[in-house]
Amino acid sequence: METTLTDARIRDMVGAGHWRNESLEAHLDRWARERPARTAFVDGRARYTWQELARAVDRAARGLGALGLERGRVLSCQLPNWNESVVLFLAALRLGAIVNPIPPTYRASELRFMLGLLRSQVAVVPAHFRGFDHAGMLAALEPALPALRHVLVARGAGPEGTRPLEALLGEPEETRADREPLPGTDPNAVHEVVFTSGTTGEPKGVMHTQNTTLSLLHRAIERLELSDRDVMLMASTVGHQTGFLFGYCLTVLLGATTVWMDVWSVEEGARLIEAEGVTLSMGATPFLRDLTYAGSRRDLRSLRLFIAAGAPIPRALVRDARERLGCVVSAGWGMTENGLCTCNGLRDPEEKIYGSDGVPLPGVEVRVVDDAGDDVEPGVEGELVSRGCSHFVGYYERPAFTAEAHTADGWFRTGDRATRDGDGYVAITGRAKDIIIRGGENIPIVEVENLLYTHPKIAGVAIVAMFDPRLGERACAVVVPREGQTLTLAEVVGFLEQHELARQKFPERLELVSEFPTTPSGKVQKYRLRDLVIKRMENPA
Repeated sequence: METTLTDARIRDMVGAGHWRNESLEAHLDRWARERPARTAFVDGRARYTWQELARAVDRAARGLGALGLERGRVLSCQLPNWNESVVLFLAALRLGAIVNPIPPTYRASELRFMLGLLRSQVAVVPAHFRGFDHAGMLAALEPALPALRHVLVARGAGPEGTRPLEALLGEPEETRADREPLPGTDPNAVHEVVFTSGTTGEPKGVMHTQNTTLSLLHRAIERLELSDRDVMLMASTVGHQTGFLFGYCLTVLLGATTVWMDVWSVEEGARLIEAEGVTLSMGATPFLRDLTYAGSRRDLRSLRLFIAAGAPIPRALVRDARERLGCVVSAGWGMTENGLCTCNGLRDPEEKIYGSDGVPLPGVEVRVVDDAGDDVEPGVEGELVSRGCSHFVGYYERPAFTAEAHTADGWFRTGDRATRDGDGYVAITGRAKDIIIRGGENIPIVEVENLLYTHPKIAGVAIVAMFDPRLGERACAVVVPREGQTLTLAEVVGFLEQHELARQKFPERLELVSEFPTTPSGKVQKYRLRDLVIKRMENPA
């Protein structure tokens, strides 16, 4: 397994204090000693104190070791936001194995590719989740996955040849005197391979070490003033980097508490905030939008911070959320490859909070460059490139993809378009592949989306390109109307005229949908919307 990690990078990161050569399992042991009875993780079925969690992890590590999970080999885990995920992730660390979190929405095609590429030795799935037979799916895939030794099934029975996860977790403990020490993980060894969301092209296996992972979290703790007294509500799947980093890793690092939601419901989310004293949450636009406009009668005063990342955040939503929820909203930007790179602090000026995605965290560098790779002037849009302490160490067995994703001097091509003001605050303006070039002029997609988002009939909006034989491309607005509402293109145009937007930026077609196709992190899959527009243009109703 080849990575891009060099001795020079290790020296630089350690010397600058960004990499501390620590491990999450050591933090687990600390909290089990210092706060054994404090709640660590809560899901819809059970609670774990830190002491209970440490004991479960120890049992799971020895059970996985007995099944043959080896140092440097892969445990693939496709579980919902259940406590079992945390137990397995930490158990793999104890063995020096690599974890591969997988969102529960993925099916046979994705699992065949991922487990095949990684040559996973052990895979864990739920028996059923949201009406789907995960255990049956994976059992059917086994013949095509020769490296896969064991399929473990959580919360139910699987087909013949699979094993119940509960038996592994429930095996009696040996006395400590009988135990041999487990190998643990080198902080510079790969500990996680998580696949990109796949908005376009082949999913790529992003490799992270504990140093790249934890360096980011330490800087986020400082910027966002987090502590062990915080209680996180996490509805983003632990199979994606948002849930993995901020639901699992951050909680173990801080010794705090996470409350999992395996299926998002605004009513249940509000209930949990009130019942568990939730102080912060993190997720993409849909979660924040639902909480903001639901009008819940629950007491949400404990919620002090919502970290909004994973997709562009409409500025009107940031303003409304601050007013209606009474909490700070920190807009941020990051990717699977580099975690959370920029975000707003709790005391940033309002114009920065409403108008930007924050400044880089310490240890992270970003630039906005033109097509030649030169820095653009403040306020000018360009491509966002990045590097720093939280940067990944390559795509698994895809060195060509890794090289293609970087400039010759080592900057990561994020594929995002952005501006940066004179104070260093970054504002994401869209994806490079989402740019609409109408008659040779770029259409600023996020500017138009932010404005249309304030329309009283619109619950969600995405601007995508449609082919035009004369101008090359024109803009189409794909809209999710608010409940009970409908909308016409004339209303959209009139609204933009009232706000004195330049006419060349106007959408020239409107398509109404009931919901957007999204990745597990909440990003709208615009390539699927472009396909939808093509089909509707070819076959008008």
